[in-house]
Amino acid sequence: MSASFIPKRPIVTAYPKMPEAFAEAAAMSAFLKKNGLNADHGSLYDEELRNRVKKGEYDMLIAVGGDGSVLRAGHLCAPSRVPILGVNLGRLGFLIQVERNEWQDYFEKLFNGEGWIENRMMLRAEHIRAGESLGKSNALNEVVVARGQNLRPVRLTASVDGRQLTSYVADGIIAATATGSTAYALAAGGPILPPELRNILLVPIAPHLSVDRAVVLSEGSSVSIVPNSENSVVSVDGQLPTPLMEDDVVKVTAADVTAQFVRFGDPGYFYRNLTAHMNENSLGFPR
Repeated sequence: MSASFIPKRPIVTAYPKMPEAFAEAAAMSAFLKKNGLNADHGSLYDEELRNRVKKGEYDMLIAVGGDGSVLRAGHLCAPSRVPILGVNLGRLGFLIQVERNEWQDYFEKLFNGEGWIENRMMLRAEHIRAGESLGKSNALNEVVVARGQNLRPVRLTASVDGRQLTSYVADGIIAATATGSTAYALAAGGPILPPELRNILLVPIAPHLSVDRAVVLSEGSSVSIVPNSENSVVSVDGQLPTPLMEDDVVKVTAADVTAQFVRFGDPGYFYRNLTAHMNENSLGFPR
């Protein structure tokens, strides 16, 4: 656990597709100003605000919304090393420790020096065709190589550190971080990894007569995924997919930037948060 963290220049952002997020963000901004912090608020998609974050004008970003908002904030803040504090207005909130009705209490804890910074590994995905790089992007959750619009499974080969691991006939492969192990990878049957791990998790999606187990790679390893058939795409953190050609390479490594989150209490918060959400999903079913 890192040393205590007390922000001096926070910014409060709201997810624009949640109208109630703006009201909450305005209330948070007013509360922070009342406590001596000049905290503006605005849309997470506002270009001027985003540019100011990139320039390092703020030392904390409060993301009001759900896991998707925190994911977008992670992409924005990681290069500038701006810590993120999420406040959950969404449904799950695996990435978020603070619920809507709790933020005043947690802000008080922040003023008292009870917050600390948690570092989460990100991935770097590079799309390569015939030896030429066509683009790179960072992921906080996962990089997915999967079938496109055609419903047939695709043939994919995965290599680790230049050595072939295995081939799949499947709907796709997920290369996830520990953070992403509670997202799409969990839905595909993968294990849950502690957030501090810096390992890449490989999870096949609906494999057909192929290896159906997830694989946790050694820290520092890279994975290359090659489609051996047409009709495949790559998507990073659920963003719009990019079409792939046969024999393209999607190379996934640890990124050189890290997402930082403001946390409270001991690191066991992760397991408490996790079990709370798991129990929530089981409500209403016979025991």
